[in-house]
Amino acid sequence: MFNKKENIPNLLTVGRIILIPLFLLLASIPNNIVWHIIAAFVFAIASITDYLDGYLARKWHVVTNFGKFADPLADKMLVMSAFIMLVGLDLAPAWVTAVIICRELAVTGLRLLLVETGGEVLAAAMLGKIKTATQMLAVVLLLFHWAFVGNIMLYISLFFTLYSGYDYFREASFLFKDTFRK
Repeated sequence: MFNKKENIPNLLTVGRIILIPLFLLLASIPNNIVWHIIAAFVFAIASITDYLDGYLARKWHVVTNFGKFADPLADKMLVMSAFIMLVGLDLAPAWVTAVIICRELAVTGLRLLLVETGGEVLAAAMLGKIKTATQMLAVVLLLFHWAFVGNIMLYISLFFTLYSGYDYFREASFLFKDTFRK
C-alpha cells in the first residue's frame, strides 16, 4: 500500500538536491551582497531539510534505501558546492575547503569499506553532527559577508571536521590492523 509519510522525507532530500543549482546560481554573482544573502537563505532552507528528512524518517519509521543513499549524497553535494563557491568568491581559503572536501571523501570511503567488509554501518556520531552544523553556519555567515564571525565559525568547523574524521577512523581502525605489518 502507498504510504504518503514514506515519501515526505525522500521528497525533502530531493528538494535539497534541487535547491543546489539555485543556490549556486545566486551565490555565483560576484560582489553582490544582496544575491549572496538570498543564496544564504536558500542554503539555510536546504540545510534545514537535512535535519528534517532524517528526523521524520526515524520518527515515522519510514527509513528507505533511497533515503539511505540520497540523504548523505545530498548533504555532501550541498556542503561541498557551497565551500567551492566560497573559494571562488574569495570568502574562504582554498586550503580549508580542500581539507573539508578530503575529509568528506575519506569518511565516505570508510563507510563504503565498512559495508563491503560486512562491518557495521557507520552512523553519524555527535561530532559529525556538530561538524555539519558548524559548517552550515559558517557558509551562511560568510555569504552574509560577516567575515570576522564567519571566519571564526569556519575555523571552528574545520576543527570539528578534522576531529570527527579522526574519531570515525579511530572507531574503524580494526579495518586497517594489518596495513603496516612487517
